[in-house]
This record gives sequence, structure tokens and C-alpha cells, in this order.
Amino acid sequence: MTQNQCNEHPELSQDSHPNLSRRHWLAGTVGGLVLTGVAGDWFAAAAQADEPKPVAPPFVQEQAAGFMRRAIELARKGVEAGDGGPFGTVIVKDGKIIGEGWNRVLSTNDPTAHGEVVAIRDACQKAKVFSLKGCELYTSGEPCPMCLSAIYWARLDRVFYGFSIQEALDFAGFDDSYIYNELNKKIDKRKIPETQLLGGEAVKMLKAYAANPKRVKY
Repeated sequence: MTQNQCNEHPELSQDSHPNLSRRHWLAGTVGGLVLTGVAGDWFAAAAQADEPKPVAPPFVQEQAAGFMRRAIELARKGVEAGDGGPFGTVIVKDGKIIGEGWNRVLSTNDPTAHGEVVAIRDACQKAKVFSLKGCELYTSGEPCPMCLSAIYWARLDRVFYGFSIQEALDFAGFDDSYIYNELNKKIDKRKIPETQLLGGEAVKMLKAYAANPKRVKY
């Protein structure tokens, strides 16, 4: 959510709702990691800190463990091949694996090629869909901010993870706190500058897109 959007909708602003949380994170912990505030203005702005925690449906422990072991196996495979870090992922629908992936940042020179993203791409391409609603994701490590966002965009139903964000930091030096802290800052305070340019022309194109009755909504 931009500052202008907050001004237009004061009921959603951080000032009017000090407990507003984009990802149900406030000053506290995520996987044991201490945070300083909300995890970024662009996370679900309507979520409230006092919102009841969703009740996760039951699952078959033995079956879920099997899928997680496959994710761990993929992570190990990727590490041994020198493809990237120890992150493997499988996507499951109706008890069957429909997509797999492991971290390929090094082998593809793609910083976005995390295990979860690779698996989402694999599942969507195979099924020829852009929504994975009705599917579950199993990953060897708790998703980073980018992967968590991809999970929400893909509309996955549930996530199972192996080691936590804190353990990734403690044992291997993967530090997500830097990104969380950057997202928590105002846009003009972040390390990477962001400058609006040709906003009027861009909005004109945006409105034309929105007015097209044939556009596919997602």
C-alpha cells in the first residue's frame, strides 16, 4: 500500500491502527526471529493483530512426513550439484506431487530461483494454471519474504516447512531480517532508492487495462 493509498483510506493507515499487520507480524518474532514492526507496506493491509489465528485443518502425519522427506531430498540433491542452498520444495494436490524444485540461484545466476519459486513455476507450467488453490507446499526451510509472497500470489492452501528462519540464520548465515527491516521502513528511508516517474502516463495505461472487459483477472 502506498502512502497516497493510506491517505485516501485513513481507516487502513498505521497511525489510525497501531496494531495493523501486513503478515500478522508485529514487534515480536517470526520463526524465533525478532522483528521491529510490520513486514512491509505491501502485505495484506486489512489484517489486524488481534485477528483470530486460522485453525489449520488436520492432516495425515505419515503422508505429510513423506512429502517433507522428498523436499529435503531435493534440497540435498541441489546442494550436492552446487546449484544453491539447502532448499527443496514439493507442491501437492489431492495427495500427489504436481511440482518440484530446489534452490538454483548459483546454477542459473537467478537470485529469484529459490526452491519454492522454482516449484511453483514447475507446478503451474505443468498444470497450465496461474493459481495453485487446493494445493499444499512442502519446503525444507521456512519461506523467505520473496517466497512467502509468491506462495500468497499462487493462492496455495497450506505450507509445511522443515528448519525455521532462525535456524537458517544460526547454522548457515541466511539472514532474512535485513529484508524484513527494509520493508518496515518508509519508502524514502530504504537502502535502494525508489522514485516515481511518469506516474500520469503509467496510470493512463493502468486505467485502460482495467477498463478492458476481456482482461483475465487474477
